[in-house]
Formats: sequence, structure tokens, C-alpha cells
Amino acid sequence: MKPPSLTIGVEEEYQIIDPQTRELQSYITQLLEYDHRFLGQVKPELHQSIVEVGTTVCRTPQEVRDELVRLRRGVMELAGLKNLSIAAAGTHPFSHWATQEITPLERYIGTQDAMQDLARQLLIFGTHVHIGIEDRDFLIDAANVARYFLPHILCLSTSSPFWIGRNTGLKSYRSVVFRAFPRSGVTPVLRGWSDYQNYLETLIATNSIPDGSKVWWDVRPHWKYPTLEFRVCDVFTRVDEAVSVAAILQAIVAKLWKMRRDNITFRVYPSELIDENKWRAVRYGLDGKLIDFGKQQELPARELIRELIDWFIADVVDELGSRKDVEYAYKILEEGSSADRQIAVYDKTGDIKAVVDHLIAESREGVVTDDTPAGMATAS
Repeated sequence: MKPPSLTIGVEEEYQIIDPQTRELQSYITQLLEYDHRFLGQVKPELHQSIVEVGTTVCRTPQEVRDELVRLRRGVMELAGLKNLSIAAAGTHPFSHWATQEITPLERYIGTQDAMQDLARQLLIFGTHVHIGIEDRDFLIDAANVARYFLPHILCLSTSSPFWIGRNTGLKSYRSVVFRAFPRSGVTPVLRGWSDYQNYLETLIATNSIPDGSKVWWDVRPHWKYPTLEFRVCDVFTRVDEAVSVAAILQAIVAKLWKMRRDNITFRVYPSELIDENKWRAVRYGLDGKLIDFGKQQELPARELIRELIDWFIADVVDELGSRKDVEYAYKILEEGSSADRQIAVYDKTGDIKAVVDHLIAESREGVVTDDTPAGMATAS
């Protein structure tokens, strides 16, 4: 059996913000006029106030870091031409979805027509991580098993506690908004590649979807590329967080391959049980408890995430050369996720605009090293 390539590709969705009002700003159409600088790596999304970037195919987390820093910096510079800022969080703290402009491209106009207010409300921002798996049988097996770890990963990524100016009491309100979409949420157990293909072909033949891109599961075998795509994460405010979780996901797939090679199996749990853990991640993030279904008991989320790192993937991270990036997750466990930090800023200041300022500043960490004020960067 040939091992998977374990390549990594990361897509991130950012907020375009007016640093004076702290409101979202519709600017993606103008920003795309400079797309030649990024060779197609900067893309529009449903709303004009969202910009998406995608890395090239990377071999290591370090390559992912280099790509994300380059792309974030470039987008920040282009936004700075119009005195705008870029921030990374799963929701904007107070901008209202009803006031946002839809990107005037056929794909998004079609989505709005089909989904109506569900599409207009989709003012959310996520990170998608692709891990290269060429063997289709293993791709399906990995999808089925990796589902178990999605709530753990979501806890690390939570960055959307606010919605339309309110503290929702949830750490990932983005997950709640997205849940209203069809073909979203926890991935069903797949019986094989042909089963997955039959599912897609049936939906396409019945005019339910145009292609597999309209299946929005938390982890999905990609319909076009030989990758397993993890879609559960809120966008990470700090680059270091994104790189760490990408490294963890690569290590999970590497460990599942090693187990398959050695004829060892990991139990595939029902979607209903995984969804129970996902709810806990959405509601409480790192401060809650997740269920260890093997032991049939709830344990602190931080404890189970440490177990994932210290036990499940510990024997592959050195082979991958990613231990440093994986262990950055310990810092997230200690300091909290972006959602925790946003709530702390609001509790301290009582000012929702201060949360936006905080997000703009944190999104620049490790990306912009000069003293240029946010929103005033100049293009190189």
C-alpha cells in the first residue's frame, strides 16, 4: 500500500473592515483587481465584505506558515490602499448580515436565489484544511474515523462568540449559523468511495446540487481533488493557531494511515454521538467537557485535547517534523481560544468596538512587523 502524500492546503476567510467605524466594508470586487499579484490565490465569497485566500499545495506546516503570512500580508497591504483593515474571526462582533452586499457573480447570485435568507445570513468566516490522500479507500476510512476528533479541533478554533453586537453565550456562533444550511454539520458514516459517488451523482441528477462543492459537511472527501477537507474550524485569528491545527490534522491522518498499515482499527462512532460533542464545543469551547465515548464519561476538553496530542499522534509528529507546530496548541489551551480572548476584551472594556480593534491587531501578529497603523499599510 502506497502511503498518502499528506500534503496540506489551507483556505482562510477574512473580514474587510473600516477601521474608523469598525464596520464590515464591501470591497472584495475592487481588491480582486489586484489579483495578478497572487496568481488566483485570492478569491471572492458570498458577501462583498469577505475575502478568501488559499495556499499553494504545501508539504510541511512551515510551508503553510510561509504561505499564510505572505497571503495575509498581501491582502492587508491591498486593503490598506483604501485605508481598510483585515481581521480574522468566525463572526464580526456587531455588523448585521442584512446590510451586507452580495458579490455580483453568478455562483453567489444563484446561491442567494436558492437559499434566500439562509444565504444572506451566512456572514461567517472559516478555515478549511486539505490533507492529501490519494487512495480513495483510505480517504473514506480516514473521513469516517477523523469525525471523532472534530469537536476537539473546533474547541481550539472557536472565534465567534459575538453576533450582531451581542455576546451569544456560545464560543462558535458561526457553527450555529452554518447548521441551517442543508448538507452541513457532522459527516455521515460513508460505506465506501462508490457510496459517496452515488450520493453525489443522485443529487446532481435530481438538480439538488450542481456539483460536490455544495456538500458542506464538517469533513468531506473533496469532490474534485485527492484530499480530505476539514471544514469545521472557525477562522483562526492568529497565524500560529492555524498552522498548529493544520499540523495536528496532518498528524491525525498520518496516524490513521499507520494504524491501517498495521491492521489496527479505530472505532467509527455514530454521528449522533459526535454531534453531542460538537454541541459542547460550540457552547463551551475549551472551558467545557467532551465525552470520551470509549470510557463513556465526560472529561475536561483540555484534558482530551492533550490526550490527542500526547498519546494519539505523539509517535508521528517527529516523523513529520511538526512537533513544534503541534505543541503550539498547548499555548491555546493555556491562554484560551480567540473566542475566550474576545470575551475578555469585552468584559474589560464594555466596548464591542474594542473587540474589533483587538481582532485587527491579533490578525497582524506574526504577519506585519512594522509600526504602521492597522488599515494604513502601503502596497509593496
